[in-house]
Amino acid sequence: MNGNATQPNSGAPLTASDVLDGIDLTGRTAVVTGGYSGIGLATTRALAHAGARVVVPARRPDAAQQALASATGVELVTVDLADLASVRAFAQWFLDTHDALDILIANAGIMACPETRVGPGWEAQFATNHLGHYALTNLLWPALTQAPTARVVSVASGRTPAWRIRWDDVHFERGYDKWEAYAQSKLANILFARHLDVLGRGHGVQAFSVNPGWILTPLQRHLELDEMVAAGWIDTDGTARPGLFRSVEQGAATQVWAATSRQLDGAGGDCYTDRRIVEGDAADGTEAARLWTLSAELTGLDTPDA
Repeated sequence: MNGNATQPNSGAPLTASDVLDGIDLTGRTAVVTGGYSGIGLATTRALAHAGARVVVPARRPDAAQQALASATGVELVTVDLADLASVRAFAQWFLDTHDALDILIANAGIMACPETRVGPGWEAQFATNHLGHYALTNLLWPALTQAPTARVVSVASGRTPAWRIRWDDVHFERGYDKWEAYAQSKLANILFARHLDVLGRGHGVQAFSVNPGWILTPLQRHLELDEMVAAGWIDTDGTARPGLFRSVEQGAATQVWAATSRQLDGAGGDCYTDRRIVEGDAADGTEAARLWTLSAELTGLDTPDA
């Protein structure tokens, strides 16, 4: 994979295009979930502009078609990450039509939604943000291992010490809290990448998690205006607080960097923000392995080497 000269500890936020400046991804294939909205759209555009063939699994194909109408080198395929049958169908299509997968960016997600049950009663945020990507990665494993080197990037969020996996109630059946459920799903994204990187050793597959920073995107669609005003994110007229949020292009930079930088060769498993390792990241390997086992039990899917 072609590299770039961006240093992991460089200063002000770059954009995804900045990160890929001078990089030629011609001949590479990428899958970007949610690659038609917010930082996913910026990621898709940057990768395609650099020459990659980008496949975008889309739960809302009409919206995806409109967002990517002018993009070249992009394929749209209808997929619902909360529906394992849909994920299986997409993965089979991909394996039938593509030889290898160089980059998988697990970008799609939902945040702080009302209590919603999907599939066999799974909590929607854990199911969509984690289990859907877990299943997709395992089903695409043959294509990832066919690439000379492959990268999987799991898009998480800013972690706090209070985040935890509710091992005795991961689907919040004993009382739902939308923010605790979101935090659990984002911690799962970090733990997923940590253990996937262990499994990928020897197969040329590296995995990373990233915190893209604060960005106003459709991810906030389930939040009321008053709630965001009370949090200090925006004014009553909807104007973002100065200096708090970055652009979608800046938000996409770290995940694009993690997917392409030669500086990360052989250094997977960590969580990054602004192209540097998150200080105090404590993605425990034991918890990561435990989550992997739970996810395998829930989905019935696992890599051959797990």
